[in-house]
Amino acid sequence: MLLINTHKLEKAFAGKVLFKNVSLGIEEGDRIGLVGPNGAGKSTLLRILSGQMDADSGDVTGKKGLRIGFLEQTPTFNPGETILDAILSRGDYNEHIGPAYEWMARLELSQFGDQFLVEDLSGGWKKRVALARELILSPELLLLDEPTNHLDVSSILWLEEFLEKAQFATLIITHDRLFLQRVTNKIFDLDPKNPNYLFASNGGYLQYLESKELMMAGQEAKELTMKNTLRRETEWLRRGAKARLTKQKARIDRAGTLKADVEELSSKNAARTVKIEFKDADRNPQKLMEVSHITKAYDGRILFKDFTYMVTPKTRMALLGDNGSGKSTLIRILLGQEVPDMGEVKQAERLKVAYFEQNRETLNPKQSVLKNICPDGDYVHYQGTYVFARSYLERFQFNRQQMDLPVEKLSGGEQARLRIAQLMLNEAQVLVLDEPTNDLDVATLGVLEESLRDFNGAVILVTHDRYFMDQVAKEIIYFHKNSDGNNTLERFAGYLQWEEWFEEQKDLENQKKVEAKEEAKAASGKPKKLSFKEKFELENMESTILGLEDRLAAAQTESTLPHIVSDAGKVQELYTEIAKLQAEIERLYARWAELEQK
Repeated sequence: MLLINTHKLEKAFAGKVLFKNVSLGIEEGDRIGLVGPNGAGKSTLLRILSGQMDADSGDVTGKKGLRIGFLEQTPTFNPGETILDAILSRGDYNEHIGPAYEWMARLELSQFGDQFLVEDLSGGWKKRVALARELILSPELLLLDEPTNHLDVSSILWLEEFLEKAQFATLIITHDRLFLQRVTNKIFDLDPKNPNYLFASNGGYLQYLESKELMMAGQEAKELTMKNTLRRETEWLRRGAKARLTKQKARIDRAGTLKADVEELSSKNAARTVKIEFKDADRNPQKLMEVSHITKAYDGRILFKDFTYMVTPKTRMALLGDNGSGKSTLIRILLGQEVPDMGEVKQAERLKVAYFEQNRETLNPKQSVLKNICPDGDYVHYQGTYVFARSYLERFQFNRQQMDLPVEKLSGGEQARLRIAQLMLNEAQVLVLDEPTNDLDVATLGVLEESLRDFNGAVILVTHDRYFMDQVAKEIIYFHKNSDGNNTLERFAGYLQWEEWFEEQKDLENQKKVEAKEEAKAASGKPKKLSFKEKFELENMESTILGLEDRLAAAQTESTLPHIVSDAGKVQELYTEIAKLQAEIERLYARWAELEQK
């Protein structure tokens, strides 16, 4: 069934046409990835589909009563809002209190409690709260704008699995190529190069790449044919053809139209790529940085212990781990901005480091693009020569109009390109890149990958883009959180090797839990050095657990009854009881295993 369709949508911003003649349809079961260059209007298109923004012209038609959810790139919440209040902020309390608790459990938010403040959560958990806020309304179509930005890798894997099993249709803006391949069955490519701006391709991301290549090859062949025709028509006109006859006049008019069509097609086919080339240092010692047996802990939790590493010009190291695991701390120690609790840190004399910070704090949002690159004068010093600042910015696909805009008016991808432009003006022996891929389009990511491979210095990388990581890094250091809450640092040759290991670890943990329960159930029950009280507890343990499991099943069934769902107080009471029963059952299984061992 068709959920929503558009007909010849057009939207312009600040005098620039973002897109026009955009017609599309989204059906039940569609899992669509929306890709395209930065500034093409992808987020704008999502806001138009969600009803938050109007198109300048064209129509949007949805099926009657269509329920649309929209997970924005940076979700917003009210100050002092609790998790439960945030989830229910767009729904009816009595109607949605049950689904709110259900989604809290499914999205693993129950561990915080419903009165935990959203502002105290990390970015990844805030994304889950925002997702629950949309899901309680049972959307038939969910729009997601860069959902993987600022998520750690385990959260991205969780989101992939969740969306693969989702019963609703999805339209997702993302530049994470592995994510696109795994969770989509169709690609929409919004790009001024495309005929009518939008190109649709069935299948995953790999099929899209093949289809796009064929489409562009056909468009280039068409341009060549039209140019040959235009050349013949121009030669005919130069011979002095006069518009006395109707046929001759029509031919002259057609030549004028053909010239305009050729210019438009040539513009679409013109290669527009960012030119990225980091400035190597003249001198690169073999030891740029060296850490020896360093240890760092916070609040009694070990982030890393007895870690030794040498950074050389050939280093291509990626740091991988959950948010808060210690990646940024290790970077600060390497840069000399923080000291370890134990161990030694050495840097080469007069070491030159270029640092791409995740939140791009170096950019002044109130100043123009031009002033951020060149605060004084009209020229920048690049690769040993002085270059006109506006010409330098054209390398990064900024037009003259954008150069005078304040940075806060730029899209996220455009801001990332500007930050890279700043870094390229500095000579560096070490590049430290903290989430450089956020918001960048695929074409720019490809250029950045190639530039980092060619860079004649060390690269230290933190990124959630797993494909980018695999292309750039030669070694991955993973911050593995152990059962005691402390980290150990594990090393891998590439991302896919890590993911295979990670899945094996999950399977092992699950298997241990299953085995513990099975051993407890199958235990002979023979007492060994048990007190009378412990013997009585052990003999009655199975019946106690079975009784609690029966009560749990009854409470779960009761919570879904229509007359209960409409009673907010009763629902909250039941979900509190369910949580307590689940915790008690887990405790008793652990106690059972403990008594059996004794």
